Amino acid sequence: MITLLSKIFIPKELNENEKRGAYGVLCGVVGILLNSLLFVGKFFAGLISGSIAITADAFNNLSDAGSSVVTLVGFKLAGHKPDSEHPFGHGRMEYLAGLGVSAMIIVMAVELIRDSIGKILHPAETEFSPLILGILIASILVKMYMAFYNNRVGKKLNSATIRAVATDSLSDCVTTSIVIVSLLVQHYSGLQIDGYCGVAVGVLIFAAGIGAAKDTINPLLGTPPSEEFVKQIEDITLHFDERVVGIHDLIVHDYGPGRKFISLHAEVPEEGNIVELHEVIDQLEKHLGETLDCMVTIHMDPIATQDEFVAGLKKRVAHIVKIMDENMAIHDFRVVRGEKQTNLIFDVVVPYQVKKTDVQLKEQLQSAVHELIGPEYAIVIQVDRAYVL
Repeated sequence: MITLLSKIFIPKELNENEKRGAYGVLCGVVGILLNSLLFVGKFFAGLISGSIAITADAFNNLSDAGSSVVTLVGFKLAGHKPDSEHPFGHGRMEYLAGLGVSAMIIVMAVELIRDSIGKILHPAETEFSPLILGILIASILVKMYMAFYNNRVGKKLNSATIRAVATDSLSDCVTTSIVIVSLLVQHYSGLQIDGYCGVAVGVLIFAAGIGAAKDTINPLLGTPPSEEFVKQIEDITLHFDERVVGIHDLIVHDYGPGRKFISLHAEVPEEGNIVELHEVIDQLEKHLGETLDCMVTIHMDPIATQDEFVAGLKKRVAHIVKIMDENMAIHDFRVVRGEKQTNLIFDVVVPYQVKKTDVQLKEQLQSAVHELIGPEYAIVIQVDRAYVL
């Protein structure tokens, strides 16, 4: 149905960001309609059966309809163009919408658990009929379909918000299945387990809400880019021109889907023509931005590529760094000869897993390098923390 509706309501000539917003709105509208129908059906079943578990499941669907409203509004706001107050756009509104969906799920779960505990303390008979069973089975089928299309669209758009809705739909299938088991057990055995099943439903919904919240909070706080994206940046940069011999200090700023900003340092031969190299870097910025649909800023770092002594020294120092931690690396390595002393200068990139302080790392490295090459060098080290995995 989503595929058919997308062909009808989403024009092919829209750009990627516009399509993203259109898909978000479409999924939100369909979610509102389907969840509202499920609420009406289950609430009716809960009334005639007297089951707290069914009623709880019905209000869970009502909260899902509200979540769909939040999703729809979030995608609409995220599609707004940058302005003077938000020069990087409004893309993170999608993440805020996902956080709102998660909060609604968690609040509903707490309410369901509270009501179910009341049913445990004060149990009551529940009614069973083929009509009630049919409504619940139909609900599972609808939720399975919603999980399928939301997961498919979520992967297509790389949207944490829509994937959160898909996860919630799957958890709804499980919770409704628990409700069916509760009805059958009570009908055929007489055991009063309705309240206990209501608690189980609430706990599952709560867990789903926590998981969905984590998926939306992480990009708001800032996460490292994926290994695939970093590899793509490296491949494009290092194969663009042979005069770009390396990159470091790569940072990816994510202001929401389709709004990434990349900054990096590109290493070029120090003996090259500065004007020609600057033109290469300008062209690389443009090419990288157009290929990855992002803004790019590149700082040009000249390095020694034909000095065998410096190259050999760099190799030995890099080996020392790898012995300390295989995930550490060096860059901006240079030897500056003065009248009274020779400075050996380099930056060391340190993962956040390394718990030593910058001062401890500098002292350890300076001592190790002095032992390797002698005390006549002044060792100048800049510690950088890694912004990519």
